[in-house]
This record gives sequence, C-alpha cells and structure tokens, in this order.
Amino acid sequence: MNNLIGRADERYLLQECYESGKSEFIAIYGRRRVGKTFLIKQCFQKKFAFYFTGANKIPNRRQLDNFVNEMNKQAKMSFPKVNSWFDAFSNLQILLENLPAKERKIIFIDELPWLDGKRSHFVSALDYFWNSWASARKDIMLIICGSATSWIIKKIINNRGGLHNRLTRQIALSPFTLKETELFLNAKGIVFDRKQIVECYMILGGIPYYLEQLDKRYSLFQNIDNLFFRKTGFLKNEFSQLYASLFNNYENYVKVIETLSKKRKGLTRKELIDSSGLPNGGYLTQILEELEQCGFIHIYNDFLKKSKEKTYQLVDFYSLFYLNFIKGEKQKDEHYWINQIDNQKHRAWSGYAFEQVCMMHTKQIKQKLGISGVSTTVSSWRSMVSDPAVEIDLLIHRNDRITNICEIKYAKDEFVIDKNTYQNLMHKKAAFIAETKLRDAVHLTMLTTYGVKRNEYWGHIQSEVVMNDLFE
Repeated sequence: MNNLIGRADERYLLQECYESGKSEFIAIYGRRRVGKTFLIKQCFQKKFAFYFTGANKIPNRRQLDNFVNEMNKQAKMSFPKVNSWFDAFSNLQILLENLPAKERKIIFIDELPWLDGKRSHFVSALDYFWNSWASARKDIMLIICGSATSWIIKKIINNRGGLHNRLTRQIALSPFTLKETELFLNAKGIVFDRKQIVECYMILGGIPYYLEQLDKRYSLFQNIDNLFFRKTGFLKNEFSQLYASLFNNYENYVKVIETLSKKRKGLTRKELIDSSGLPNGGYLTQILEELEQCGFIHIYNDFLKKSKEKTYQLVDFYSLFYLNFIKGEKQKDEHYWINQIDNQKHRAWSGYAFEQVCMMHTKQIKQKLGISGVSTTVSSWRSMVSDPAVEIDLLIHRNDRITNICEIKYAKDEFVIDKNTYQNLMHKKAAFIAETKLRDAVHLTMLTTYGVKRNEYWGHIQSEVVMNDLFE
C-alpha cells in the first residue's frame, strides 16, 4: 500500500474485512477515474484468488469467453467453454475449492455493470453463486467494482431479489480532498503553491487519474494548456467519453449537465425543463438521480423552505471547466489558458469554482469554526422577495442556535471589505432574517484565499476561514 495517497478510512475498512474471519461481499463504486481499481490493487496486490475486468459494449458470448480465459490463465487449469454465467460461476467455485483451505480467497470483479448484458442473467448467476455457496463459507472476500454507480446502486445495493441486504460492506469512493491532492502532487514531485493547488482542483477536481497527467516540468498554466488546448490534449475529448461510459442514451444526461452549467446557483426542476426542453416525467427523475449518485450534481432543498421543490446544481469541476472553456470554442491558441490569466471570463469562472471548492470542504470549514461536533445543515439560499435579489453562497445552520452566513471571495491578496461590500453583507443578513423569520443568532463568516484586511468594516464579521484552512 506504499503508493496509496490518503484513503485511510477505506484502507482500514478493507483490512478489517480481510481479517474478519467470515465471508465478505463488498461493493465499491464512484465516479469514473476516481481510483477504485487502484485502491483495490494497492491494498491486495498479489493476494487475488481471481481477478476479472468486464469489457464495455461487447457481446455476452465474448464476456463469457474472456472470463474462462482469465480463469485458465490465473489458475493454470483448463476450464471448458461455458454458455451461461451460472456455468461460469460454477467453474469459479471449483477453482476456489482447489485452493488451500486456510487461505483467504479474494475475488475481484472490476467493471461489473458491463457484464450485465441483455438476457445475460448475470445478476441472477451472481446471486446464486453468493447465496448458494460463498456466503456460507468463512474464507471468501468478493469485491465488486464499477464506474456505473447508478447500476450498482439499483442492481446490487437496492436489489429486491436474492441479493437484497447481502452486501456486508459498501464503499462510495470520493475524489481527493485538497489535502490529499497536495500529498499526491508532492509525491509526483510537482511544486505548486496552495493557491495554484486550489486552481488545479477547480479544474481537475480531486480526480487522481486527471492529476496523474500533470507534468512536474511545467507550471500549472502550461499543464492546463497541454491537457486541454493542444490538438492532442489528453483531456480535450474526455467529456463525451466520461458520460458515454456511464449512461445509456448519454446525450440526455449531457443536456442536463449543459443546462445546469449555465446557472451558478442551480435550477429548479421546472426551470431545468423549461431551459433544456426535456420532458417532465420518470425518465428525467432517473437522469437526475443517477447524475447525483455518480457525483456530477448536487440536489438540495432551499433553507427552511416548506416547499418540496428541489434545486439541482452542477458540481463536477471537470465538466464545469470543459463547458466554460472548451465546448464550442473556436480558438486554436495552444497557449490559451496562460493568456487567460485574470481576464473577466477567468475571474467569473474562478469565483464560482472556488465556491464549489468550499462546498466540498465543509468538514474543514466546520473544524476551523470549532463546530466539528455540532450537528449542522449545510445549504445555499436565495431570496424570493428581496430587491435587489439576495443569494447566499453557503449557510451553516447549527444545532447550537447559530447560523453562519458564509460569503466566499476568491482574491489575489487580502480581501478588502469596502463600503459597498459592507452594505451588501448587511442587506443579505437583514433579508435572510426577515424572510426566514429565524430566531437563531446570525453570524457573518468570510471564506477567502488570504483573509480579510482589517479596516473599519472588518469588525462586523464574526469569523474567518482562509484557503489554508481547507487543507486541514
């Protein structure tokens, strides 16, 4: 496990399963490129009794042949061609029974959703293998994995048949935090200051596979030009591949993503339908649920609103960057990004992206505020009546009867609260209190890169969180 960065909780859980003394059935899922396969391989390396990876969009016959070929190669046995997944798992059972009795037998099936072709009966065969044989033993550790998160949740985690409640563990693997990203870059010998690491995160998110493509010889801006704006840029065409690999009829999923990218604070369902042209109904519900399950969007209720209407917001950093700067752009400048530094479009994007970074690090924000152990509800808020309109970036509603109104500012230096900013903050606070009729104490909190400069208005804020705090 020496090559693993972070993932402490996941490593602990996997090791606990390995030493449990009973059969374990583990599902690990998460966004494409987030490092699921790498985690399992690094944790168990050469301990696999059998390891197989499904292939995308090939016939069931070919999947079965691949499965048997891998069994023959890994076990150095000779299994015949099979015609069903029931036969395939029956042979896997034979393979495992021929291993030493006291040995822990780890089976890792990667990209499991790709094996579930039409009329393949794969899930039924997996169900039979686990329930009729593996679960009754004490030496089996079955690990399944896949990027198609919605499939794993629907077909395995929420299975209503024989696999119902059969999982013993599940791991939803998240992108790296800023701290883990910093550790990863340091391990690669990449020298960025923390503001550059934050901007890197604003583009690539904490996706290890994307971060792996950075070249330590170049600055962040040169790296982004190389990855996105060169003709052969590695991430230039990732967008369509990303969604096509996860969803059937992925064009409609992309249409939702593109529509949400145009509204920073998100859209209600009605607004989304009006803007995208997609019909209302169960299919749209499925799209939204699956995009949330895969980590591309966030769904939330407005603070203290009695209405059940939800707001949908795009939170995938790569998609946000791609749709802002790559899609539809006719520019052919291979040095586009380095020439965009601090222009108006860059500033508008970076302000919003930094808000998203903060939203992804509310645990660290709570730690800085000294409320890690306090139950909280985190949301954003927009007024329905105030003039001028009020939108609050981040609200932390606390069980100790305090609500933090967080104002997020991405600045090159210390942020200066001038008269206009002060009046805007007071207007937001007054509008929020008046409209919500909240009886909590309302604290103003500034989230900035390098802190707030002390001046005549500084004393009106109750707390500060700076960029470095997000790395804790």
